[in-house]
Amino acid sequence: MSMSSSNGFDRRRWLQHVGGGMGVLALEQMLADGREVPKKNQLVSEQGGVHLVPRAKRVIHLFMNGGPFQADLFDPKPSLEKYAGQRPASADLLTERPTGGLLPSPFVFRPRGQSGLMISDLLPNLSNFADDLCVIRSMHADNPNHGPALLQMNNGTILPTRPSMGAWFLYGLGTENENLPGYLVFCPGRPVRFSILWNSAFLPSKYQGTYVNHSKINPSDMLPNLKNQYWSHETQLQQLELLRDLNHQYQSTRNEQSILEARLESMETAFRMQFEAREAFDLNLETKSTIEAYGEGHFANGCLLARRMVERGVRFVQVYFGNGQPWDTHSNHDKSVPNLCRQIDQPIAALLGDLKQRGLLEDTLVVWGGEFGRTPTSENGSGRDHNHHGFSMWMAGGGVRGGMAYGKTDEFGFKAVENKVHVHDLHATILHLLGLDHQRLTFRHSGRDFRLTDVYGRVVHDIIS
Repeated sequence: MSMSSSNGFDRRRWLQHVGGGMGVLALEQMLADGREVPKKNQLVSEQGGVHLVPRAKRVIHLFMNGGPFQADLFDPKPSLEKYAGQRPASADLLTERPTGGLLPSPFVFRPRGQSGLMISDLLPNLSNFADDLCVIRSMHADNPNHGPALLQMNNGTILPTRPSMGAWFLYGLGTENENLPGYLVFCPGRPVRFSILWNSAFLPSKYQGTYVNHSKINPSDMLPNLKNQYWSHETQLQQLELLRDLNHQYQSTRNEQSILEARLESMETAFRMQFEAREAFDLNLETKSTIEAYGEGHFANGCLLARRMVERGVRFVQVYFGNGQPWDTHSNHDKSVPNLCRQIDQPIAALLGDLKQRGLLEDTLVVWGGEFGRTPTSENGSGRDHNHHGFSMWMAGGGVRGGMAYGKTDEFGFKAVENKVHVHDLHATILHLLGLDHQRLTFRHSGRDFRLTDVYGRVVHDIIS
């Protein structure tokens, strides 16, 4: 049966009405560029299942876009005060912009928890969870520019043509809830590079991240195109069934496998989301005490949404701190950082406590950090430039050892010098904790096998419990 627009009856018009908005918008774009939408998400890996015994089932990535300064928060460097204003040879490293002499950090560190892990006074609430944190002080990356660094942290390479790590997670593991996206990105605005940071590239498009601007917390504002305003639940079901029948007839006349068959599965997922997603995204369903524990602001809401998503089976949730590059302190660094820390301290502590109380932290891996760190040398007197030579990140839950600091930077916190951990190593370790061998999780494309870690990466076994 032909479905020509001349008869006022074509598939695109049906698709615009059947799914009720969110799925239709995505599907219409897929129709335009010819991408395939595979059938239902499944828990089983497309490569036959996990390779290892998993320690974590899901990941929450708290992303401090812009890049925090490691020696303010998790890597104390008293030598900065001793050599303030000087430029020793070991601190004469190239970054994106010219910098001057060493600039001390004015913030006080103290040993925290039974482990004695050193954490800054800027994070008093998070300090209560010191024994759950594994601080990696020896991170390093390849580029000091925001765009390439963001791509490498999210996609494993500075090239804009590779799948994001969340897409790889879903490709390897699938999702536990077919009524919600398996990969969600919360950001109240647009980070640098925007959607390419959660794309699926050459992986099937069902693995790409779903971006949600949570600057307004009403579910209808976060998901404005989700609800079908025209047709009831029963009518939509009838239309989906009719569309499937029409596509089967269309397919039979051409003796070929119709891509629309798979795309209809996407429509059905969008249909189911109309009912479950509204409940999942509604923070008003939380108790008053829980909302107060997380605090106020976009990041607090993002952390609470992250907990609600992972307890419903979402595989990977990213929470960007804010619009643009909030941690990019090229000037007035010491005045900006306390306010930034106040916005993350209470929500992150509440998230960790909430996950622990619900029994979720043991198999939920929480990852914190930016795309790089900042220089111990000054920029324009009061600022700090980007620093990819050495910076800190931390992980908690999901099989990592808590109450420890791994690796070292030099005495000024400029360069990783001991037990260095590259971004590729971080990705390899996260995959390992999820039960995936980073060397075996591959996808054939353009005549070669690709993987998240490319041809690099090692698992950091010393931080695994």
